[in-house]
Amino acid sequence: MNDRKFKALIIAYYFPPLGLSGVQRTFKFVKYLLKYNWEPTVITTDKIAYYAYDYSLLEELNSLNIKVIRVSGKEPNSILSNLGNLKPPREVFRKIFDIISQTIFIPDNKISWSNSAAIKAEEILTNENFDAIFISCPPFSAFEKISKLRTKFDVPIIIDYRDLWYNSYFSFYITPLHKILNKRKEYLSLKNADAVIVTNRKIKEFLIKNYPFLTFDDINIIPHGFDPEDFQLAKPFPKPKNKLVIMFSGIFIGYGTPKYLLKAFKELSVERPDIAQNIELHFVGYLRKENVKLIKKLKLEEFVVDHGYVDHLTSVRKIMLADVLWLMIDYKKNIDAILPGKIYEYVGSGKPILGCIPEGAAKQALQEYGASFICKPDDVSEIKENLYRIYDLYKNNQLPKPSEEIIRKYQRDVLTETLIKIFQSKIKV
Repeated sequence: MNDRKFKALIIAYYFPPLGLSGVQRTFKFVKYLLKYNWEPTVITTDKIAYYAYDYSLLEELNSLNIKVIRVSGKEPNSILSNLGNLKPPREVFRKIFDIISQTIFIPDNKISWSNSAAIKAEEILTNENFDAIFISCPPFSAFEKISKLRTKFDVPIIIDYRDLWYNSYFSFYITPLHKILNKRKEYLSLKNADAVIVTNRKIKEFLIKNYPFLTFDDINIIPHGFDPEDFQLAKPFPKPKNKLVIMFSGIFIGYGTPKYLLKAFKELSVERPDIAQNIELHFVGYLRKENVKLIKKLKLEEFVVDHGYVDHLTSVRKIMLADVLWLMIDYKKNIDAILPGKIYEYVGSGKPILGCIPEGAAKQALQEYGASFICKPDDVSEIKENLYRIYDLYKNNQLPKPSEEIIRKYQRDVLTETLIKIFQSKIKV
């Protein structure tokens, strides 16, 4: 590699001190770019109202001496910034707000911030030379606004799709015009991209199908991953003695619910109370009021441990005390293209995974992992049978283990090497 420093301009709405897996993906890329002779400059949000601040990530960011430029917009999160750390609304209210938002704003309600970010990016590019622009999406309005700078500054633009844009599992189009405009905006933005990165093959296939000008080689797959340094730093919390701990880490929003798992466990507790007494269901993150009510209704309080929302490093420590990790993806349109970041945090732990998931990218990931139990998301009987199976294996010390080779594939430093190869291939000579 050339001895000179390369420079990347990173555009990311979600960045520390904000938390969750989308933030970690971009932040960890930035962290490891430094180790491969690339100097990142990040344009991100200023203070906003949010429900998942993560000051452990902010502390790590501050230790790296990275140039971070924070800009504000007039989107709802910025307007409500004085409210600081919020709690997620009930799912029914979140859906209503989402419908209203998607009806008013195309492609998303972050347009105001994206305009501010584009103005700041243009100012920076006027005064400094950069080798690449990397845009993390969503929000896709950032892609739309900043991709227009490509021609003016002749800098390659690399877009990172964490989710679908057009016709995604979260999308709601109140009129055909809304649908057409979203697809048109995505088409024009992709025309300005030098490289497209996606987290899984399903998103790649979806983009090629909808935008035939894209070739197989135009789209690169870099999955989510985990930072091995996080697991080296994380000392596990003490584990409850003689208890099988099944743990979920994350939030229930959009496509996830614990209700089928809870109903399956309720049936197990009635059939085999002796087994139920030796199992604990742990939830790390926002369990949500509606789910707490369901736990009380099913009279499962003695079997459930709610850890609440914690920062990233603490969540890793808690994951390490679990015997089995659990995740759930409900049936939605195009849900086969979703690949939650938490899967690879689970992979980094080397723990067995119970996945209640439909066909798609997530199921393929768990099948590759190997140390997994897979069933339909809403089949209570099938979930219950897997709980029995897991308990029998646990009791006999025979829970499955993944190969070290599979785990190593998803280290953030290894994945960043792939990103750098894409950067290097697009540099203007």
